[in-house]
Amino acid sequence: MDPHLQNLETTTPESISEDLNQQHQEKQQLAIVSSSPFASASLSLSTILPTHFFTQPRISTLFSSPPTKARIPTQATSLTHLSFASSTSSPKLSFKSTISANPLHTPLTLGPRRPSDPSNAAGTRRACIVWFRNDLRVHDNECLNSANNDSMSVLPVYCFDPRDYGKSSSGFDKTGPYRASFLIESVSDLRKNLQARGSDLVVRVGRPETVLVELAKAIGADAVYAHREVSHDEVKAEEKIEELMKDEGVEVKYFWGSTLYHLDDLPFKLEDMPSNHGGFKEKVQGLEIRKTIETLDQFKGLPSRGDVEPGDVPNLLDLGLNPAQDGKAAVNASMVGGETEALQRLNKFAAQCQAQPPKGGSHESIYGANFSCKISPWLTVGCVSPRSIFDELKKAASRTMSDASNDNSGGSSSPGTGMNWLVFELLWRDFFRFITKKYSNPRKQVEATPATACTGAFA
Repeated sequence: MDPHLQNLETTTPESISEDLNQQHQEKQQLAIVSSSPFASASLSLSTILPTHFFTQPRISTLFSSPPTKARIPTQATSLTHLSFASSTSSPKLSFKSTISANPLHTPLTLGPRRPSDPSNAAGTRRACIVWFRNDLRVHDNECLNSANNDSMSVLPVYCFDPRDYGKSSSGFDKTGPYRASFLIESVSDLRKNLQARGSDLVVRVGRPETVLVELAKAIGADAVYAHREVSHDEVKAEEKIEELMKDEGVEVKYFWGSTLYHLDDLPFKLEDMPSNHGGFKEKVQGLEIRKTIETLDQFKGLPSRGDVEPGDVPNLLDLGLNPAQDGKAAVNASMVGGETEALQRLNKFAAQCQAQPPKGGSHESIYGANFSCKISPWLTVGCVSPRSIFDELKKAASRTMSDASNDNSGGSSSPGTGMNWLVFELLWRDFFRFITKKYSNPRKQVEATPATACTGAFA
């Protein structure tokens, strides 16, 4: 006889009732709640169901009314948490699903949610690096201001490149001890000015293309801000950094801030720039000079991710140089590097020019101890910008003109003409930087007549 028929014959009303009670309890344990298509649902299977429970003819007879249908989304992205728990004591399987009531409002994924660490580049905070070069100042610094306006955290960095030290092919020091001491003082002053505004300066001895990539990985930076330079080696370093950062998915944003006139404001393309100063001066005559950029009172803090140490500013021995042992050290001590010293000297020079008007109406230079502004070293490393010098001289000239209007001496000399020579020298400086930029681009060899210029002093 068929075993299934034998089981049906031996089934008593009591066993049928007991079986129905058992199935009713299992029905209660299987609860599927559905208030909306995206409501929270919980499934729990506490026991292993008998195989005959899944037989289609028997299911219709087990329930007095059709089971409630639940609409559960099939998209995997709507699940925020999947938990499977098993116990060795009993064969129980637990399946828990939590579905957001509004998945459009809070997008969900299968993977674990990233921590909301503000320093995480993949999170909400954006970190960037400001690479200081020959712009060791916080005033009139478009690169620094743009980074602070664009980012939630900023990491200022300065690198002492070993390639700038040691001996040249001719046997001379690439950077002597006096220049190196001045540069070290300027970097130290920059760090103090950044710290006074809530930031700091990370200092490293190493090649920028190596240091910047390592720091970008450490903090999760997505951008590097820097000012462009003009010499051949500096332009090659910029292109190398752009190439490496592109591989890391980091954007490199360059700015221009080393000249009186901005590169983008020139009335000609750089490759069409006149190769002589006279032609350059004629074309830029009447060109408007951009206003200086105000210094921010407070800078963004350093990224917390990566736990980057600021590092120590190196000394001469760290750079492979020996401190000076001759009498020149005393003379060099009067020239202290840094933005603070540069602005003080600029204010002092403007005041002296105002107090000492020129001799004669056509004389375009000042005399005596003020034959030079003596601010070249600070201008070279960017402790002061050419536009800041121009603005300060313009203010001093305005005060001189105001005083002259109240003077009844009837002098024929024009007030402030004694300071025009300095602006003239800044224009010479612009010419040489632009002409160097024109011929130093390794991507494009410019064929033109070599630049010609007469001998002149520089500001």
